[in-house]
Amino acid sequence: MTSPLPQRAEPSGRPPRIVVVGFGPVAARFVDEMLPAAAAGAVEVTVVGDEEHAAYNRVLVADLGVGRTHLGLMGLADADQLAAENVRVLVGTRAVRLDRSRRLVRLASGETLPYDRVVLATGARAVVPNLTGLNPDPLHPVLPPGVTALRDTDDAARLAAAVKARGRIVVLGGGVLGLEAALGASEEGATVTVVHHGDRPLGRSIDQLGGATLAAVLRWRGVRVAGNARSTGLETGPDGSFRALLLDDGSAVDGDLLLLACGARPRTELAEGAGLAVGPGVLVDAGLGALHTEHVFAIGDCAQPGEAAPSGLIGPGWRQAEWLAAQFRHELLGAPAPAPLAAEGPGVILLKARGVNLATAGDVGADPLDAFALDHAGSEGGPAPLSVSVWSDPEHGAYVKMATRSGVLTGFVALGMPRAAAELTLLYESGAELPADRSVILRLDGPEATLGSGLPGIAAGPESTLCRCAGVSRGTVEQAVAGGCVTTEEVSGATRAGTGCGGCRDDVRELIERHFAAVAA
Repeated sequence: MTSPLPQRAEPSGRPPRIVVVGFGPVAARFVDEMLPAAAAGAVEVTVVGDEEHAAYNRVLVADLGVGRTHLGLMGLADADQLAAENVRVLVGTRAVRLDRSRRLVRLASGETLPYDRVVLATGARAVVPNLTGLNPDPLHPVLPPGVTALRDTDDAARLAAAVKARGRIVVLGGGVLGLEAALGASEEGATVTVVHHGDRPLGRSIDQLGGATLAAVLRWRGVRVAGNARSTGLETGPDGSFRALLLDDGSAVDGDLLLLACGARPRTELAEGAGLAVGPGVLVDAGLGALHTEHVFAIGDCAQPGEAAPSGLIGPGWRQAEWLAAQFRHELLGAPAPAPLAAEGPGVILLKARGVNLATAGDVGADPLDAFALDHAGSEGGPAPLSVSVWSDPEHGAYVKMATRSGVLTGFVALGMPRAAAELTLLYESGAELPADRSVILRLDGPEATLGSGLPGIAAGPESTLCRCAGVSRGTVEQAVAGGCVTTEEVSGATRAGTGCGGCRDDVRELIERHFAAVAA
C-alpha cells in the first residue's frame, strides 16, 4: 500500500494549478507522470491540444499513411480515462495568448485558464519551402490541393488516399521521415520519386559512400531518387491542384501528391507573443524554466536548452517530461528531488522500413586514409588519433563505418546490418570501447551469430537498453514477457518499450518469440 501524497496548497488554500499547452507525445508523458498527484487532488492539471485527437505517436504518422498501423495502436493517452483521473482535457482547442502578468492562458474560445505553472509542449510544425505556388507564411501556410506535409492524422489521410489509388507521389526532402514514407508508399504500389538538394539522401548525417549505397538501396526497392535537384515551384492544373514539381534546370517531376518532408520548426509563437526569449526554440535553463521569467516551462520540440537547437527526437523530450514532472512533485508536494537533468548528446538517427535498416550518429566524414594522414601530421599532446574502419558490400546494400578515438566511437554508419547497428548504437550511447577486432561487430549479422551471442565486447545483457526512446532495458521487457505479455502491444502497454520511434519493435518481437519457443521446448 502506497502512502498518500503530501499536499502543499497555494496561499489561497487550493491545490497548485498546472496548465499544459500542447497535447503531443511529450505532453502526454508529462501528464502521465503527474497523474497520481492529479488523481489524489494534490494538483489541478489541465492540458490543451489543438487537434481533435488525444495524444498519439506522431513518429508513426508515415506508417499510418501507408497503412502499416492504425490510430488505435498509436494512441498515447485516453481523454476519458484522464478525465476520470481528475485531469481536465481540452482537445480541438487552441491557446492564443500567454498572459504572464495575470498568469492566464487565453484560448481561442475566449475562455481563460489561470495557472500557477504553465508548461509549453507545443512541439514543431512542418517547414514549408518558399516555392512559387506555396504560401511561405510559416504560421499559416496555404497548401493547394495535392500538397501535404506529414505531421498529423489529416496529412496521413491524404497520403493514404494517394497510396490507395496507386498514384504518383513526389517526396520533397531526403530526410528520415521522407525516406520512410517513400519506401512504405512504394511497397504498397505507389510510384514514388524522392527529390533532394544534396548529392546523397540524409546528406547531413551520412558519409558519401554510405549515402551512395543508401541511394542504390532506395532504387532497388522501387523509389526513384533525384539528387542535386533544386525545386523552384509548383505546376498546378485547372482546378488548382498539384500536377508537377518544377526544378531549376527546367525539368519537372510529375505527380498526384507532393509530400513536403523538409524538416520541422519549433512552434514558438505563443512564447514570442508573451515576450519570452526565443532562439530556434523557447530558451530554457537547466531546470527547463523559460529564461528571465517565473512559472513558465518548456519541454520537447519547442524547447531549446543551452546553445543546442531542439533535437526533434522523441526520446529527449520524454526524458525532459519525466524530469520536469519529478521536479514539480518535489517542489509542490515534497517528493524527493530528482537528480539534475543530464545534457543530451547528439542522437542516433534511425531509418526504419521493411528491408531497409540504417543507424548513424556522430561525425562520419573522415575516410580511413584521411584520418590516418591527419592524425599523424598533428603534434604531440593533442587528442587521441582518429581511427576509421569501413566495410562495404554494395551488391547486397550493406555498409558499416566506425570512427573511433582510443577505441570509443565518435561516429558510425550501419546500413543493411541490423544487429551491428543495434550494437554500435549501444556502444555509442554508453561510451564503451569497441572490441579490438572490429570484425566482431560485422559477424553479428553472420549466419552463426544471434543477438547477445557472447562474442567478445558485445553487451546485450538484461541491463542493456532495448528501447532508447523510453529508456527501457532488455531485462524489463523479458520480465514483462515472462509475466504474460504475448504481443508487442501488450509489452508496450506494460513497459512503454516500442512507443517511440518503433525501432525496437523487432527486438521486442524477437524476445517474445524466443521466450515462447523456450517454453514450448
